[in-house]
Amino acid sequence: MIFVNLTTTDLERSKAFYTALGCDINPLFTDENAACIVWDEQTFFMVLTHDHFKQFTDKPIADPQTSAQVIVAFTRDSRAHVDSTVEAGIAAGGSENREPQDYGFMYQRSMQDPDGNIIEFTYMEPQAAEQGPEAYVDEHGAGPDPVPGV
Repeated sequence: MIFVNLTTTDLERSKAFYTALGCDINPLFTDENAACIVWDEQTFFMVLTHDHFKQFTDKPIADPQTSAQVIVAFTRDSRAHVDSTVEAGIAAGGSENREPQDYGFMYQRSMQDPDGNIIEFTYMEPQAAEQGPEAYVDEHGAGPDPVPGV
């Protein structure tokens, strides 16, 4: 299983944002200090208040509004699913991080949650996922924004 720990300044806002993306909240691991965001059977976000997060590190907590420490990316099963996920996130208080990236074999959108944590959603053509991007490009062309080196 994968657990990604993120900080939040407003736990209720974070819970509302991630449920708007289609996630569930596991109540067994959720209280006033943290929420367990369920993406699927193997992937979870633990969204923690700053005071609770401090218990797990002696390092200063980065402010995701002003610095990037990690970008978490998820695949979706279609370009439309990428778009609908990002649009749901924007409607729930997130913001698009940059323009959509369309490489022909791969489509990607990046957004920030209300705390500034960066999450990306990607769709990759099955042939590119199975055989590598070069095989897809050789057969179909590079697409609108070719990836350098491909």
